[in-house]
Amino acid sequence: MSDERATVRPVTLARLVETTHVCASEPRSTEDVEEALDVTHRRARETILEALRIGLLGEQIGENEDDMYKSTYVGDQFLEAVRNENWPQVSDVLATRSPHYGTFLEAIDTVAPASLETVLAELESIEEFSGRSYNQTSIEVVGDWAERLGAIQRNAFSGSYYPVEREEAPANFPSALLSVYDDLEETAGMDLRQRYLSIPLLREHFCERHGCRRGAFDEALGCLARQNVGRLELSGAPMDTGAKDAQLGIKEIAFGSEDGLVTTEQSTERVMTGIEQFGKQYYYLAVYDRELTFAQEEQA
Repeated sequence: MSDERATVRPVTLARLVETTHVCASEPRSTEDVEEALDVTHRRARETILEALRIGLLGEQIGENEDDMYKSTYVGDQFLEAVRNENWPQVSDVLATRSPHYGTFLEAIDTVAPASLETVLAELESIEEFSGRSYNQTSIEVVGDWAERLGAIQRNAFSGSYYPVEREEAPANFPSALLSVYDDLEETAGMDLRQRYLSIPLLREHFCERHGCRRGAFDEALGCLARQNVGRLELSGAPMDTGAKDAQLGIKEIAFGSEDGLVTTEQSTERVMTGIEQFGKQYYYLAVYDRELTFAQEEQA
């Protein structure tokens, strides 16, 4: 049965949502799911089995003695959270019901910031006697779920995983920003006053160090720049600047519905954004005066 499988199946979050929705109104067969989602029989079966193990679907015998699948109470709650775009609740359902996903989040909390290899080693240690196993593919599967749901982020330049612990930037944002700025300048080996530092690079390393959301960093930096004109300088960039490129994509998710099918719209964007000020994108930051003032602005 599905719960005996040692590894997580390579099933996307969107497929879990779609399959659960197809089976929400009435019991459906594998062939029904295959047809509704326009996928191969193997892919439909794979997704159904993973949804069964997580508890999003329940199994019953149909009139013709064939296997039928219907969403459970957990599955209905899962779909409702998706419709409401309540991604923390979706993550909580998966963390409670999927042993691989829940243990993955536990490992991230323990060793973060950490590379894929470090996370894999921690998972192998935690699961030594459980019978469950992990490899690079399985970490990428549950990591994809966690990133899209906002439970974790992954540094787009280094690949390090870390949990999201802050909805807002830290109160000491100016000093925290300068600390990361200095570390990146030291790595670059260039004088601070002559260096325009990539904002996407600064954002990724700042958020990793402080466990905050990228949007929180952008809001705080924009606020800091407006309050310190002359001390900080934001600069634009040519279209072909390397500041816009990253090794890994930023994974996002949004609710979508097509032809009555509850699904999710997912993106993996490798072109990094700067910060926007007065309708213009800025990609570089220079610091000329370290005596910065900062008062977080109220959002309209």
